[in-house]
Amino acid sequence: MDLGLMPNVEVILVRSAPLGDPIELKLEATSLTLRRREASTIEIFDDE
Repeated sequence: MDLGLMPNVEVILVRSAPLGDPIELKLEATSLTLRRREASTIEIFDDE
């Protein structure tokens, strides 16, 4: 487990800064702020 990023955790985009960087993500009870470059390395799959 690293920064709350685990398999099968719902990830919600909360907001992005006015110029688009950084972005804030919500992972269950954790808020995480990342640069878009860092966030682009996270693999996200839609279960629907």
